Amino acid sequence: MASRRVSSLLSRSFFSSSSLFALSGKNPHLMNRGARRYSNLAAAAAALEDTITPPVKVEHTQLLIGGKFVDAASGKTFPTLDPRTGEVIAQVAEGDVEDVNRAVLAARKAFDEGPWPRMTAYERSKILFRFADLIEKHNDEIAALETWDNGKPYEQSAKIEVPMLARVFRYYAGWADKIHGMTVPGDGSHHVQTLHEPIGVAGQIIPWNFPLLMLSWKLGPALACGNTIVLKTAEQTPLSALLVAKLLHEAGLPEGVVNIVSGFGATAGAAIASHMDIDKVAFTGSTDVGKIILKLASESNLKAVTLELGGKSPFIVCEDADVDQAVELAHFALFFNQGQCCCAGSRTFVHERVYDEFVEKAKARAINRTVGDPFKSGIEQGPQVDKEQFKKILKYIKYGVDSGATLQAGGDQLGSKGYYIQPTVFSDVKDDMLIAQDEIFGPVQTILKFKDLDEVIARANKSRYGLAAGVFTQNLDTANRLMRALRVGSVWINCFDVFDATIPFGGYKMSGIGREKGIYSLNNYLQVKAVVTALKNPAWL
Repeated sequence: MASRRVSSLLSRSFFSSSSLFALSGKNPHLMNRGARRYSNLAAAAAALEDTITPPVKVEHTQLLIGGKFVDAASGKTFPTLDPRTGEVIAQVAEGDVEDVNRAVLAARKAFDEGPWPRMTAYERSKILFRFADLIEKHNDEIAALETWDNGKPYEQSAKIEVPMLARVFRYYAGWADKIHGMTVPGDGSHHVQTLHEPIGVAGQIIPWNFPLLMLSWKLGPALACGNTIVLKTAEQTPLSALLVAKLLHEAGLPEGVVNIVSGFGATAGAAIASHMDIDKVAFTGSTDVGKIILKLASESNLKAVTLELGGKSPFIVCEDADVDQAVELAHFALFFNQGQCCCAGSRTFVHERVYDEFVEKAKARAINRTVGDPFKSGIEQGPQVDKEQFKKILKYIKYGVDSGATLQAGGDQLGSKGYYIQPTVFSDVKDDMLIAQDEIFGPVQTILKFKDLDEVIARANKSRYGLAAGVFTQNLDTANRLMRALRVGSVWINCFDVFDATIPFGGYKMSGIGREKGIYSLNNYLQVKAVVTALKNPAWL
């Protein structure tokens, strides 16, 4: 399972044998599903009162520093909550500046004195391969913990994200012994070579929407290159990283190579970004926080920075579209993961020829989306991650109504317990509305009308973001024109959210700096050193 492409995993776990990515024309979400289809919101809300006990125990809530689980230096803890109910799952150690200092000392010692950067690349790769095997062995346990802490559907965690976690580590395990420099021809009697060296101690800060996948995008390339790491988890979702870090040490990782600090951005996150003995920082999160990270890095030791930030991605439905297929793919592009995706297709541009039909069918699809306890079979949408995000989304829905957009579906919370929101669709959306400009990060689809390609290119690019875009067309010339014209880091044509380990991901403009995944991410964790040696009487040059 772990070796399958994520696009295949998506089709096999969410859809019938007529895969979305094969674009069969059928709506598999409405066929042969295990979840009950509710005819009214009252019944759906009532069902939320019946929550399933997660099939996993929380065993690790401390910080991981120097290969050992330890309490925070202050002794403080903070609660991590079940988004289905708002109730406390566990109290987790609250790391701050002193704990980051301890973690950096452990990582520095492991880099300067320990075996990790000194063992052969093949030995490092074997540890990462063993780790991937352990992930697969503990797939269900890891998935249950991820769903409990985050709220995403268990089927998504177990069939897509945990297998992809193993796939990413296998990918970078394969790279470990293939990283090398070059011999360069110089303009004289010199032997010139380049060395690709690990950058040192890497600070990494991951978000709450895909805790495990973002962990793999950060740890994988950094470890393959021989670095040591201090990683801060999101305060909303600290649990799964501690479990998989334990498995990483079971696979043979030396002490101090990976250190996990749970805590808050203003304390632990800022301490990582500004630390004078961290050589590089990688951050995934909002653009506003990314600016702070960049500022702290520049004001400290000018450490290297990669940023994967926000987005307001256009999803363009062209006039030649099969409307049923376009509706399904646009629905997936926006509502996947409760809409909590930085690259979500959150501006749905639809050609005027098919606009009215598209809106009616998008409304029907949203109304039929199954929302409920994410541990129940067949559930498509769980709760939002926490109360803050829940309130933010409802605020943007109100902005949409107040600004004159037409509310076609949803528009309110679902039930009285937890952080569930009705799948929401707006039509008649204008470019100057906040719901068309800001990153809502929730299950709110905004549908805009366009007349021709020149117009939609200009409007799609008129955004401070440039993370991704979707194009739905049967015309090769149209696809080729749009893929080159759109100022974004990823363009998905007749598909969306295809996240193979091999495919680079990152943004233009205020969506970030650098790329993650694929071969490009290795550059984030390497220094290039030129070595020039004088030659005497060389036989050749």
